[in-house]
Amino acid sequence: MDGTYANGLDQLFNAQPDPAGAVPLVTGGLALLLVLSGSPWRLARNVITIVHEAGHAFVAVLVGRRLQAIRLHSDTSGVTVSKGRPSGPGMALTALSGYPAPAVLGLVFAGLIAADRSRLLLVLAALLLLGVLVMVRNAYGVFTVVVSAAVLAGVAWFAPVGVQAAFVYLITWFLLFGGVRPVLELQGKRRRGAARDSDADQLARLTGVHAALWMLVLGLLALGCVLVGGLLLVDPAVN
Repeated sequence: MDGTYANGLDQLFNAQPDPAGAVPLVTGGLALLLVLSGSPWRLARNVITIVHEAGHAFVAVLVGRRLQAIRLHSDTSGVTVSKGRPSGPGMALTALSGYPAPAVLGLVFAGLIAADRSRLLLVLAALLLLGVLVMVRNAYGVFTVVVSAAVLAGVAWFAPVGVQAAFVYLITWFLLFGGVRPVLELQGKRRRGAARDSDADQLARLTGVHAALWMLVLGLLALGCVLVGGLLLVDPAVN
């Protein structure tokens, strides 16, 4: 095996040290500002949509449904199409999995950071994006996934260690915080009488449990991930 390639693999799978100083806190603040912003959020929200639809797709495959297509749109909406029983636990789990997916992925990333595996996190994230790419069936979706994967791979292989650490913290915080705002946005739409075919409404039809209770479940899942993931991320800065 080529020595340079072997060294690259060693660096990828070996533990990386915690970032110095206030990097976890500063990147958390920046991610929160991004999520609370206007136009920057609308652009960055494409990443949340990718993860949302990937959550639907991943669970659909896990429960035995046949995944047919993922479409990502320029208004940051998306749709995942799978074939199988139109009702039952598998369909309910598929419908449930979209909104929690960004915060859950953020929690997984926070766990990898706590285990000092930031470079591995970047490469795994790029591979996950490429896995989504296989099922994307529209041009805008292909573009957003390819750009996101290229950025992640570039940082993983070429950026200095300090930049990698800050970037990893930033995207992890963004996934955690970014998993909450869409739930709040959906609740606002439902209060105005819109979005009556949302994931929560589909869950209500599938389970007989009122959509408002499903909205509460989605909110609690997102907030729980923020709490646990946040504790993992700030630990190096406070200890």
